[in-house]
Amino acid sequence: MQDERDIIVIAERYPGAVLAAQPPLVTLDQQDIAAYGAGSLAELLEAIAPQAGSGRGRGGDGPVILVNGQRVSNFRELRRYSPEAIARVEVLPEEVAQRYGYSADQRVVNFILKDNYASREIELEQGLPDGGGYSSTDAELTWLRIQGDDRLNLNLDLSRSGMLTEAERGVRQAPDSVPLSGDPDPAGYRSLIAASKAAELTSAWTTALGKEGSALTLNASAKLDDSRSLSGLDLVRLTDPAGNSALRSFNASAPLARRVRTQTYGAGATLSHPLGSWKLTATLDTEHERKRTLTDREADASALQALTAAGLLAIDAALPVIAPGGQDRARSRTSSVKSMLNLEGRPITLPAGDVTVTAYGGYEWFRIASANSRSASPSARLTRGNLRGGLNLSVPLTSRRERALGAFGDISLNLNGAVEDLSDFGSLVTYTTGLTWKPLSGLTLQGSYIHAEAAPGLAQLGDPVVQGFNVPVYDFNLGQTAMVSVTAGGNPLLTRETRRDIKLSASWDPPFLKRSSLTVEYFRNRSDDVTASFPLLTPQVEAAFPDRVVRDASGALVALDRRAVRFAREAAARLRYGIDLSGVLGKAEASQGGKGGAKSDPMAMMRGRSGGQGRWSASLYHTIELENRVRFARGGAVLDLLDGDAITQSGGVPRHRISLQGGLFHRGIGMRVSGDYESATRVSAGVSQADDLRFGSLTTVNMRVFIDLGEQGWIARDPAITKDLRLMLRVDNMFAAHRRVTDRNGMVPIAYQGDLIDPQGRIFEIELRKLF
Repeated sequence: MQDERDIIVIAERYPGAVLAAQPPLVTLDQQDIAAYGAGSLAELLEAIAPQAGSGRGRGGDGPVILVNGQRVSNFRELRRYSPEAIARVEVLPEEVAQRYGYSADQRVVNFILKDNYASREIELEQGLPDGGGYSSTDAELTWLRIQGDDRLNLNLDLSRSGMLTEAERGVRQAPDSVPLSGDPDPAGYRSLIAASKAAELTSAWTTALGKEGSALTLNASAKLDDSRSLSGLDLVRLTDPAGNSALRSFNASAPLARRVRTQTYGAGATLSHPLGSWKLTATLDTEHERKRTLTDREADASALQALTAAGLLAIDAALPVIAPGGQDRARSRTSSVKSMLNLEGRPITLPAGDVTVTAYGGYEWFRIASANSRSASPSARLTRGNLRGGLNLSVPLTSRRERALGAFGDISLNLNGAVEDLSDFGSLVTYTTGLTWKPLSGLTLQGSYIHAEAAPGLAQLGDPVVQGFNVPVYDFNLGQTAMVSVTAGGNPLLTRETRRDIKLSASWDPPFLKRSSLTVEYFRNRSDDVTASFPLLTPQVEAAFPDRVVRDASGALVALDRRAVRFAREAAARLRYGIDLSGVLGKAEASQGGKGGAKSDPMAMMRGRSGGQGRWSASLYHTIELENRVRFARGGAVLDLLDGDAITQSGGVPRHRISLQGGLFHRGIGMRVSGDYESATRVSAGVSQADDLRFGSLTTVNMRVFIDLGEQGWIARDPAITKDLRLMLRVDNMFAAHRRVTDRNGMVPIAYQGDLIDPQGRIFEIELRKLF
């Protein structure tokens, strides 16, 4: 029984905050947000990725996004909002996502808006790698107004990036792919980075509907994206009657190109409305994408070889004109409609508090229609309907506040069950149970178990089949790099997946360290019938998927089908721990004519600044992979991805990953540094030890420095120009780090040259941002 002399501190709930048994892992106020120097909520979300990302499952999905504690139809509603419009940010654990109809493998980010805010924004950005070769440009216009529950946002984003070729980076070529001297060099016609340009227009409008707490949001977006990449030149190996041969390249005026145009249209709506003591949220999200891919075919050079074999054309003679091989056309149209009703209330009161009940249900519709000039079946159409529903219960078992078995602290039970009925896969079932225990103030312990069934996406099943040429692939069987034709697209033979996850975590706010938190998390996953990208081509992979590999009579690799595959089983376990620290810099400026205390400028507060004080922050997270195994087929061999096996082109799974972030912001000047480390791995999948590869460790460091020119008296000569004008310098991959891949002799295989793995290297970007 709790002692009556105990003092219970009851804190008032922050307006718009999420009321849950699981407390926020991270909370940012206005000054914390300003210290990140982000230009939009999309950039802010990227900056807090170490805290907002989940270690559960395979981490493929981003966080769930809320606005003022409410579900939204799509992040497009607010991704272009200015960070100055945000009063507070909360990052909550994965268990909270289930209350909003999402799976428990995503964390939740809740953006709490200011009641009143207005701005017009111009942002210009220019990027250039220090190795040269290309540049990128981005221009963005944003208009935002918030008046209570009424909001309006308009945004236009224009971007362009140049092409970077292998010749501009000096990429070494495979000996058997170098043409005769004097012929055009194919390296100058193979792109490392495609040329691209894009334009996107987004809008979002929110209005109150009269009754308090009732609001309607409508949003829409349209995007056009064009890209052009090069795959080299037409090649032919000519052999004369004497047996002499030479590789020839031709058609330099018409290199092998791929042109992709993508048009994406989206629209959504969110309705929130109180129903007595219940809260109803309805969301609708639609998206339609049209994609056209034009891929140049290799020219038919058989006539050249016939002339050479007949002795009518020398292998080193000038080549007659050969017509280009024409084009393959692939088109796809993808449409989706997602609707969801979310009803939340507290209908039952127990001694320890109210039981929170969330019922959700909705219907989703997807369709992909594709056409491909290369396929024997030139067109295909897949349609999926998904009727889904679920129930989430948050049950308080003990409570110090309510004096219900308070000696045990605060304990709550979370139960969730969901059913999906897919038109093409039948029923999928998900259920979750979790327990949250807060034995002491500032200490939270959690444990949960998830059983989930999932179906492959329609794109994985039905994307059009396309082919790329002259792609470097390392062949472990021969211990060399080959230039091959690669097939990509959908695989209609994929099946449903079953996942089982366990999570145990502890979070502590040390009383001796203000504004700090320590987190420890353990994740364990077991998955059957897993849909995955085609793995690294090792002898084990080739034995498991022999129909995906084509070799010529000499055994050389000539073609590879990289469409998605199914693994029989995956097993993984990891430990993640970290610390977040932050504090205040300087002292608040004293008010003039008063008795001390702080005097705040309302406009400065609106822009995220306060009188004289700055902020500093630091975070460090370390992930240790304890287990990571894959079995391709039932009864087959098990691959240990931590001990010499690999399924990705980047090698095995690093046992250690470290993420470090830190920043300072004071009087309008800020700096942030982020660093990521991955330990070395090895792939011992060759036919001999000489074919083994070592993938070295990788450390990347990014830095951004920004200055609000209007706050610098030595600069601000004309307030009308410098007010709310910010200049930023960003350096990504500051030390131009590449993962070094070597064989047993210390040599770098051609397919794993640094400029092929990361052609950008060190990138300098300068950004100018003006608020009006």
